[in-house]
Amino acid sequence: MAQKAHLLIVDDEANTLASLARAFRLEGHEAAVCDNANKALELAKTQSFDLILSDVVMPGKDGLTLLEELKAQGVATPVVMMSGQAHIEMAVRATRLGALDFLEKPISTEKLLLTVENALKLGRLERENRDLASRLGKHEIVWQGETMRRVIAQVERVAASETRICILGETGTGKELVARTLHERSPRAGGPFITLNCAAVPAELIESELFGHEKGSFTGAAGRHLGKFEQAQHGTIFLDEIGDMPLTMQAKLLRVLEESEVERIGGERAITVDVRVVVATHRDLEAQVRDGKFRQDLFHRVFVFPLRLPPLRERREDIPALVEHFALQVSAVNGWKPMPFTPDAMAGLQQQPWPGNVRELRNAVERLMLLATSDEVTAETVAAALPVSVASPDSAAGIGPLADRVRAFEKQTILAELKRNHHQISNTARALGLERSHLYKKAEQVGIDLKAAKNEDGH
Repeated sequence: MAQKAHLLIVDDEANTLASLARAFRLEGHEAAVCDNANKALELAKTQSFDLILSDVVMPGKDGLTLLEELKAQGVATPVVMMSGQAHIEMAVRATRLGALDFLEKPISTEKLLLTVENALKLGRLERENRDLASRLGKHEIVWQGETMRRVIAQVERVAASETRICILGETGTGKELVARTLHERSPRAGGPFITLNCAAVPAELIESELFGHEKGSFTGAAGRHLGKFEQAQHGTIFLDEIGDMPLTMQAKLLRVLEESEVERIGGERAITVDVRVVVATHRDLEAQVRDGKFRQDLFHRVFVFPLRLPPLRERREDIPALVEHFALQVSAVNGWKPMPFTPDAMAGLQQQPWPGNVRELRNAVERLMLLATSDEVTAETVAAALPVSVASPDSAAGIGPLADRVRAFEKQTILAELKRNHHQISNTARALGLERSHLYKKAEQVGIDLKAAKNEDGH
């Protein structure tokens, strides 16, 4: 797919600006123009451009000074310099200041278009390299059990299609990670992957975030802003927590999905967009439709292929692999030596309910590694750091009146601690913060036969 660019052309000659802008627009690119370096600097700081083409010799501040100031202010947009008075020293200085290329006027249209194409390719490669460097090890789906195997099989099946996917799952189950995987295994992998959390953006700003705005279209709109749909051109847009999108925006999103066009706030024309849409939510969208909180017509547009991610409590067999993965990540980021988790520590982590799912587990791994008093994470470290979450919500401790739940929780906690300490009463009492006599009394109260429990565990 040919990539279209948003260009800024800087030249003090009106005829040059008009002819260059016309040539680029005929090829489908967008071209903004200005006739002096100061205005160009302001535009480059307030708008997003794929490439800046600047003349060198201009009244007042010249193009090389503009280039120097752009780099000094952190503007990463590639710059191509142009001049009708070119000489080797000027070209060398421009290159040293960070110019991508130096073109001698008059410039043929073919040469200009080739320069733009090369700049776009280079920019895409640089973004991909930065993305890979920042994401190394962070965006890998880790699993080893049957539950996630089925999910991954579904991902593989639909990734290569243009089907709209709705990812369902609790907070922290990895919905964005799966969306990114869908993108990276699709024909659009060379395009951008753009995300928007619909629950995190104020209702009055979400239209601008999605569709963009023109300069002056509302108070505070200091320059043109490209929305997420335009940013995702030829790639994938991931709309997280779509169930929290305001109803008014749902109607506008529906129009974009039906017509593949967006209109910036304050814009005068529709802009064609070519993106794949993946959405996600932790809510029950069908219930939202019944309650009038989600449009039925939009539901049918986005709910083409539902992909449900299981909570961590339904895939406990993956916890050891996840823990090892996160431990290596934490060690690499902090420059630590690898820190293993003992089998008992791993068993303790598998007993946790993990209401925050994989995200909570990752944070817990880092906390446990910080709290460890030796060169490994032990069951004692887990018990000290996560003392109140032994029983899972789908266990007996989560059923019945409060008194019964508390009793069941205490029973499970004591049994788990006995097992960790190989039924040594003194060590178990110490781990639970009880006197030995109090442990015997509490075990009797919650219905634990200490001798029978020891025999059942093979001790």
